[in-house]
Amino acid sequence: MYGNLKPRLLPLLAFATIFSPTLVLADQPRPWQMDFQEAASPTMERINSLNATLNIISLLIVLLVFGILAVIIVKFRASKNPTPAKWAHNTPLELAWTMLPALILVAIAFPSFSLLYFMDRTQQAELTLKVTGHQWYWSYEYPDLGFGFDANIIQDADLKPGQPRLLATDNHVVLPVGVNVRIHMTADDVVHAWAVPALGVKTDTVPGRLNESWTRIERPGVYYGQCSELCGVNHAFMPITVEAVPREQFDQWVQQAKQKFAKSQPAPERVAQAAAQ
Repeated sequence: MYGNLKPRLLPLLAFATIFSPTLVLADQPRPWQMDFQEAASPTMERINSLNATLNIISLLIVLLVFGILAVIIVKFRASKNPTPAKWAHNTPLELAWTMLPALILVAIAFPSFSLLYFMDRTQQAELTLKVTGHQWYWSYEYPDLGFGFDANIIQDADLKPGQPRLLATDNHVVLPVGVNVRIHMTADDVVHAWAVPALGVKTDTVPGRLNESWTRIERPGVYYGQCSELCGVNHAFMPITVEAVPREQFDQWVQQAKQKFAKSQPAPERVAQAAAQ
């Protein structure tokens, strides 16, 4: 990737990539990336916000602990206190260092639970996507639209320009921008996890169980993810590709997809469709 750059420019590029948010795109991980991918959904925006808050709280705690430690080292060093104190307890101090962490945890719990409930499900979904994990590929169904398909990793030899290795799939999910999408997830063999970092979605797919999440993608683009639950020898080869497009373009894709993936529909739906014709 950096083969055409002069060696003296590499440190500058690394620094800029780490600290400049404009170079950290939302679709996939980037070299030297330190922070989350840029948020592309309300859920990920809230995750970023909570993460920033927790980092600030953690930093303040670290500074407080190091400050207290510095005071103790200076004030109670052996050269200044050759005769150590004999007392063993300080009730107010012990109450303080017990109650303060408890209050901090309670303060963190409220926004954390709020986020968990927010990302769990939506009552205002306009579209449903069903995800099924297999060893080692994904199946997708659009129950509202009557079709589905499988998505397998594109092998290295078949990659086209612009398709990232280990992230691109032969067929990919297409969703409309600005639409609340309900996501049902399950598996037919072992536990997998459907995760797309830029969308803030990461949910286990469990055999015999239907888990639910949701997303609303705020801008067009292609967003990549991977299976995030160790599921077998090819766990690393279960990528996820989600393309977000304007509603008009999505409607056009649906018409094409119904023809392309007609044979992939569940048998009852194909029978009903044939009867209707």
